[in-house]
Amino acid sequence: MTLDTPQVGTIYVEDLEVGMVRSLRKVITDEDIEMFAQVSTDRNPVHLDDAYASATMFKGRIAHGMLSAGLISAVIGEQLPGHGTIYMGQSLKFLAPVRPGDEVLAEVKVLEVDPKRRRVTLETLCSVGDTVVIKGEAQVLAPSRA
Repeated sequence: MTLDTPQVGTIYVEDLEVGMVRSLRKVITDEDIEMFAQVSTDRNPVHLDDAYASATMFKGRIAHGMLSAGLISAVIGEQLPGHGTIYMGQSLKFLAPVRPGDEVLAEVKVLEVDPKRRRVTLETLCSVGDTVVIKGEAQVLAPSRA
């Protein structure tokens, strides 16, 4: 089940079930790319300079991969498990570029839950249309009622 309207809050480890999915959609803008460059200090011209980027294998500017990956973090920190979640690890494979104007769908799915240790393994994906642009897996410490 993918939700187009994010359900912000917390799902406690005691309530998590394998197969739960949450998501968000965001159009990546030139302003997003510029702000990410400012915050990260990554000013690689493939992200910022049309002339430079047009001469690369991408034939145009692309967004920072970690900008799209940040949307995964937003789903984990805001929705699944949500507020109070602590990242323990994240693997990422960047499969295709994201360009200014692309709408990225970030999805997170529960793969495993260890309620005693509060550990949760999540499948993480970003896609643009039918193209998966990032896939990976996250390990988090989920909030508990206890």
